[in-house]
Amino acid sequence: MSTSVPDSSQKHQRREHALMLALVSPALLVILLLIVLPVGWLAWQSIYHDGFTLENYRRVFTEDIYWRSFALTFEISLAVTVIALLLGYPVAYLANAVPKGWSILILSLVVLPFWTSVLVRAYAWLALLQRTGVINQFLRYLDVISEPLALVHNTFGTVVATVHILLPFMVLPLYATMQKIPGDLMQAGASLGASPSLTFFRVFLPLSLPGVLAGCTMVFVLCLGFYITPELLGGGRTVMVSMLVSRNVELYNQFGAASAVAVVLLLSVLLIFFAVSRFISLDRVLGQK
Repeated sequence: MSTSVPDSSQKHQRREHALMLALVSPALLVILLLIVLPVGWLAWQSIYHDGFTLENYRRVFTEDIYWRSFALTFEISLAVTVIALLLGYPVAYLANAVPKGWSILILSLVVLPFWTSVLVRAYAWLALLQRTGVINQFLRYLDVISEPLALVHNTFGTVVATVHILLPFMVLPLYATMQKIPGDLMQAGASLGASPSLTFFRVFLPLSLPGVLAGCTMVFVLCLGFYITPELLGGGRTVMVSMLVSRNVELYNQFGAASAVAVVLLLSVLLIFFAVSRFISLDRVLGQK
């Protein structure tokens, strides 16, 4: 009797584990087919061409065009992240501070651009910023400028359009973090004689830093892989890494070189996530908590 009870318990656990495996097997199959195999094939193409070779990676780390493209991509991503934080933090703070109805309205306006394609928004900025666009025409009408400004087909136009597209990814994590900050803490600071600004910088701002880190990580990583916006707004002068991959395939038919660039970019993103995970759970970055 004493041995039959543990045996039945072990059998029950094995059945439960088999059932759980059967339930998750479709998701595991999807991950295998859509993520693991394509990434594995990408890595294989980067090191195999009529035999094992590291020539593609040597070109990535030694040729100047690759270094300039990676440097420009990280510079633009950093600029977009900083600007999105400076614009998004006040918006998220306002949405958190106002009554519920106004908060819903603000957040609705933030996510409203999601209803429009990225391509359409990029073309809209192209129409606004070009030499005969609305902004240049308006500035000339006010006699602020005598000649049209070069607002597009350069890094400036790329940064402006990218900030507009990625701003919601900064606001939403910030707002989610601010919602979890108890309002009693601000009242306690005020009751102890602290001014509103001192209470904000000593209490509210430190507690909102996880949201800042999550939003900055999301915006920075998404900007690293942007393609349509720099292609249209950069005018061929702003060559980011994604455009380098496209040109290696479309113009030079160099799938190995394109795969090597993509693998290096993927490893850079994984390294960023690993570094961020030392300070904040990735569940918060990915919006799961």
